[in-house]
Amino acid sequence: MCRLVAYLGEPIFLDTLVCAPQHSLVHQSLQAEEAKTVTNGDGFGVGWYGNRAEPGVYREVMPAWSDDNLLSLCASVQSRLFFAHVRAATGGGIARQNCHPFRHGRWMFMHNGQIGGYAKLRRHLEARLPDELYAARRGATDSELLFLLALARIEAGESPPEAMHAVLDETLALMRQQAITQPLRFAAALSDGDEVFAFRFSSDPKPPTLYVGQCEQGCIVASEPLDTRDDHWRLVPANSWVQLNRQGAVMHA
Repeated sequence: MCRLVAYLGEPIFLDTLVCAPQHSLVHQSLQAEEAKTVTNGDGFGVGWYGNRAEPGVYREVMPAWSDDNLLSLCASVQSRLFFAHVRAATGGGIARQNCHPFRHGRWMFMHNGQIGGYAKLRRHLEARLPDELYAARRGATDSELLFLLALARIEAGESPPEAMHAVLDETLALMRQQAITQPLRFAAALSDGDEVFAFRFSSDPKPPTLYVGQCEQGCIVASEPLDTRDDHWRLVPANSWVQLNRQGAVMHA
């Protein structure tokens, strides 16, 4: 299982959350506390919104804890909205194009979890992509595929939460048709550069962890609390989603 952090608020340097905290994302890449896999060393990525509509992205296959370029970048880049992700591969292989976050136009997405029995479902799910989004697929992960399937619905007029929930419902229905008993587990963040939509879902009683936090400058979504201040963090209930905007964080069942 992977670990992730998303931030929305006043511009801050990326290292404020990615590197500096007691239990930063870089620390979690080596020693996660609330994940099935303690080490998340199969690549990492950061994505941030700046002065252009499309986000910048830096992804690499080496472990986050061993990349000096990541530390230098995070100490130099300032952003009002950014994503960061460390990966423990469950499928798709270790390659730069399989590292999160994924980007398409102004949209950015990252994911922790897996589609049970994905190898049996991949062809069926990919067939549902419009030609343009199918051609935009670069990697082999279930995460990128879920992202593009949701984008297809968003481009057709659905809201991001409606689109994501519909994709999960369709995926579960297909899993049932194929008699797949492995779970669908999904903790993810999606952004258009203005808002962040974060989701926590599972078809079994073990959804990936996801927390909402607050700092002086803005709101945070993270797989694990970045510090030991209990008053900073709220666990997102299972099968719920969170909307971050300039007014703060709102939970939705």
